[in-house]
Amino acid sequence: MQPSARNPERTERYIALIMVLGIAGCIGFGWAYWVNAEPWILGATLGAGALLLGFGVTAWGKYLMPRGPFVEERHDLRGTDVERERFAAAVVQRGGGILGRRPVLAGIAGFGMAAFGVVLAFPLIRSLGPLPKKTLTETDWKYGTYLVDSTGRPIHVDDLAVGGIVTVFPKGYQDTEKGQAVDQSVLIRLSTTPVITQPGREKWGPAGYVAYSKLCTHLGCPVGLYEQQLEQLVCPCHQSMFNVNNGAVPNFGPAPRPLPQLPLFVDGRGYVRARSGFNQPVGPGYWERS
Repeated sequence: MQPSARNPERTERYIALIMVLGIAGCIGFGWAYWVNAEPWILGATLGAGALLLGFGVTAWGKYLMPRGPFVEERHDLRGTDVERERFAAAVVQRGGGILGRRPVLAGIAGFGMAAFGVVLAFPLIRSLGPLPKKTLTETDWKYGTYLVDSTGRPIHVDDLAVGGIVTVFPKGYQDTEKGQAVDQSVLIRLSTTPVITQPGREKWGPAGYVAYSKLCTHLGCPVGLYEQQLEQLVCPCHQSMFNVNNGAVPNFGPAPRPLPQLPLFVDGRGYVRARSGFNQPVGPGYWERS
């Protein structure tokens, strides 16, 4: 059985060149994605790589494999012992006959498929973003951090009347990677005297102020609705309700845990500041906690 091409050696060189260009296109796509190149560059490199590799493999099968059609009469599919020995000798002793005549193309094709698979993993890996590190358990709140509004203005003890609410962030939140995502909190003034939401939190609510994480412990939606008469924070996504007077314990809806509370103090100039970070990780729990 002979290949279809009239000059197999020259055809093999052409196909090898096409496959090498296809590999170059795949590697080019990986580089373009990594440096965030223009969309047309991404499309051109990926398209060229896939097209040239596919064309090379197709041409290999069309021009370098034996001609057909091949017809075999129906009979016992198992060969005789003599036939099996002859086949084994043809494959093993003489380099595999037609099966082993194209080691260069086989190597290039294998390398090309591997390169194509590797660069296709780039979008998945890079698009996942940076590693979370400790961002799932820690925020930028720490002792002495000023509470500021969305414009960056520090909150003074006289800014809110009783029943007032404002979304606050740690001072300098614009310069952090986490930014508003895990740091955002709600500051509510419940009275003009210190508020104790739970035992052990005697100094957490100065001048009637309490602060809770704005991330719902159900699915992380922003808990920004406040029912002043009932003193309940409400999640707009699934209607979980949190009692701000007793540590934001949920009393309605699917939220499984209280909103983490941020301990506060008022400094000598009357600005509201954090006494420490939150008393527990914010947002939905990804582990079992009591």
